[in-house]
Amino acid sequence: MYFMDETKYRGRYRIPSARAWWHQYNGGTYFVTICTKNREHFFGEIKDGIVTLSKVGEYLNQQILSTPQVRPDMNLEIPTFTIMPNHVHLLVVIGDNVYNTPVDYVSEQKCMDSIDASENAFSPQRKNLASVIRGIKTATTSFALKNDIWFGWQTRYHDHIVRDIDELNAIACYIENNVAKWKEDEFYDGK
Repeated sequence: MYFMDETKYRGRYRIPSARAWWHQYNGGTYFVTICTKNREHFFGEIKDGIVTLSKVGEYLNQQILSTPQVRPDMNLEIPTFTIMPNHVHLLVVIGDNVYNTPVDYVSEQKCMDSIDASENAFSPQRKNLASVIRGIKTATTSFALKNDIWFGWQTRYHDHIVRDIDELNAIACYIENNVAKWKEDEFYDGK
């Protein structure tokens, strides 16, 4: 199997992708975390276990809620999410649609064995998880710019491919209780 040199691309240093190279990201269930630039509290504050969203936080909330309607051809659901002061957690489900094949949770090795070394394992970066996250981030950034609100996202995002119902339930519970456990959160900064 051929792998590109991880340190340089076209003579420039690059950061290797955090994505699972053996997965297309165009079907499945994903736990996604997106952070703000420098972990700034752009989305609001938490006091006494209640989130008070800022204008940007309210707009982000609307974007997340409307994303499945904006992308009906993807058979997309966001069954649960929570907006924290400096990050957002989402469960994103991309069901069977014309852009993907049914998801079969097989071992990473089986996926690696089935990939032709001459092919790129990634599909075009549309109609997949990256395009969903890019849409949410772009719309929120545009809103902030149009309203002269200082705002920024951290580059990239973190995703985890959810593999079974037990993992799904644990993640959903974590998301739904995140506000109540803010002071225990890894992104809590004492504010």
